[in-house]
Amino acid sequence: MALPEELSGRGSLSGRDRRITIAFDTGPLDSIYRNQGIAVYARTLLAYFREMAPDYGVTVSPFVSPRAENDANAFAPGPGFVPVNARWLHSHRAWRYGGAWLATRRLRPDVVFSPSFSTLQFPSGAARVVTLHDATPFIMPNFAPLKVIRKMRFALKHAVRNSDRIITISRCSQSDLARVFGIPASSISVIYSGYDAARFNTEATDAAQRQALSARFGLERPYIFHHGFIQPRKNLSRLVQAFRLLAARDSAAKVDLVLAGGLGWRSEELRAEAEAAGSSRGRVLLTGPLSDSDLAVMIKGSALVVIPSLYEGFCLPLLEAMACGVPVIASAASCMREISGDVLRYFDPESVEEIAANMKEALEDAALRRELAERGLARAREFSWRRCAEDTLALLKESAPNPEARAVAEGNRAGRRL
Repeated sequence: MALPEELSGRGSLSGRDRRITIAFDTGPLDSIYRNQGIAVYARTLLAYFREMAPDYGVTVSPFVSPRAENDANAFAPGPGFVPVNARWLHSHRAWRYGGAWLATRRLRPDVVFSPSFSTLQFPSGAARVVTLHDATPFIMPNFAPLKVIRKMRFALKHAVRNSDRIITISRCSQSDLARVFGIPASSISVIYSGYDAARFNTEATDAAQRQALSARFGLERPYIFHHGFIQPRKNLSRLVQAFRLLAARDSAAKVDLVLAGGLGWRSEELRAEAEAAGSSRGRVLLTGPLSDSDLAVMIKGSALVVIPSLYEGFCLPLLEAMACGVPVIASAASCMREISGDVLRYFDPESVEEIAANMKEALEDAALRRELAERGLARAREFSWRRCAEDTLALLKESAPNPEARAVAEGNRAGRRL
């Protein structure tokens, strides 16, 4: 089925008859972002928007392109869901610095929703709503190369300055963004993310899949697990050091440490740490990215999940591990206590000694592991992607300007072009 290059004439409909059109910026669904939390967020919301659009009286129009390696291309048209071909979506740079503006200008939506701050330009007339997941470029300036940080800071400032509504995913991020940009916290709406309950749950894993993964990674004994994109703010170097300390101090502790996730900036330093940590009492294994199915099996098979992050906006891996009913211990930094409901054991993420001590206690105390697993599971069940999508779609619909306000905005824009 051919997709429309643009949908024209929406502005001529009366306020009573017209459906609100929401343009969905699919830049964050580019293949370069796969296996990262923002891509999971964008892809999941788009799937729910497709399902819910008819009930909300809106038309959701994600940008797609057969030339782009973009996950939005997999979503077929449906009632209230009209993908729109965008000429520049295949070029990350072109899309960011003007392609999105052109595509949105042709579509003339009521609302533009961007699941991230990466896209810089949208035309006036439509309400602009953006999700800012955290303030990492300002809170942790060493998490990426300086050139990247500067670009991200510029884009984040631009998003705050030019958006009509801002969404974030935790109270912690709301507070950080308000402080960094000097804006009222009340101007930032908090809508919690969810998790894939069909995948991350307490159901038994497939024995054949479990055995295949054990053979693939040479797993013959219990293991401590962490998953997530490997980068400095995940604090995995200290986790490896703590694991090495645990193995050196306790001759009876024969466990492995498994780190699953794509390799990001400065990951070569972690690989060196992992190789140095190898011993007969425990190995450090880097699996690379795993499918969601394999990831769930690995989480469920672990003796303990450790989340040592220095900074997170929400921390989806934390929630996924809790939802699988395994014991979890976590950093006391940023949003960890908020998202986990303060039901876990927490440690100072900058203390290798404290991380090691908490791992030792959790591995040795069966009652503590049961408590952590049960309380974490109960807390995880309070989160839902459907609820996140419902709240987000309601906010987007509420953000649409009335026809009179839109006409004024478009008239002002036309006047500025003369």
